[in-house]
Amino acid sequence: PPTRHPIVLAHGYLGFESIGVARGRREYFRGVRAALEAAGYRVHAPRVAPAGSIELRAAQLAEQIMRLGPGRVNIIAHSMGGLDARYAISRLGLGTQVASLTTIGTPHRGTPIADTSTRLLGEQRHVRRLLQAVGANVDGLYDLTTARMAAFNGAVPDADGVLYASVIGAVERRAREMTRLLGPAHAYLRKISGSNDGVVPAASQAWGEVLGHVDAHHWEQIGWFGRFDARSFYALLAAHLAEWGL
Repeated sequence: PPTRHPIVLAHGYLGFESIGVARGRREYFRGVRAALEAAGYRVHAPRVAPAGSIELRAAQLAEQIMRLGPGRVNIIAHSMGGLDARYAISRLGLGTQVASLTTIGTPHRGTPIADTSTRLLGEQRHVRRLLQAVGANVDGLYDLTTARMAAFNGAVPDADGVLYASVIGAVERRAREMTRLLGPAHAYLRKISGSNDGVVPAASQAWGEVLGHVDAHHWEQIGWFGRFDARSFYALLAAHLAEWGL
């Protein structure tokens, strides 16, 4: 049976609702929404500022969920989307409208990839100013650093009445078997943080009840650039929510 409450899919950093045109159009959660709706679930996929701060993205997420009307929702979030949801639930009063939050590949304790990237922008501040001048908001990248996330976790407590769960993604295969775009980052993280998904260390991804681990890199987790069956994975998560009466 479908879930008691609708499902909201919250996208991550640099995310989008959909790209392309006509038959070539693809969603961030590739094929997931259509598969869940075909199985009888009610699904929404809000769009927030791709590279904005957690605070900005959370406000946009909260606004769109509140527009759905009375009743609660189950949020399934990938990557930074899980942080947006945590902030919206804890700090923006969205807790009364959220029954559960399930995060996948979310950097709850930050990622060294953001640490390195922001150091580069910090050393070359004209780069960041140039990006801002052309309307490229990269505040979210700074929010994903390990230092910022340590402060975030102290300031954003879990809300009573909301079920928090997470799934940890990591690729244990050799980096050469990953998409070449994430191979170098996976190797770098493996040296300094151990198991990871090519973007986020596995140790950073646990929050609430850990439902399990998946052998999938960061983009495979949403159906891109790999063989991981994302549609079946999200259907399984939805089925768990239904079993829990959510």
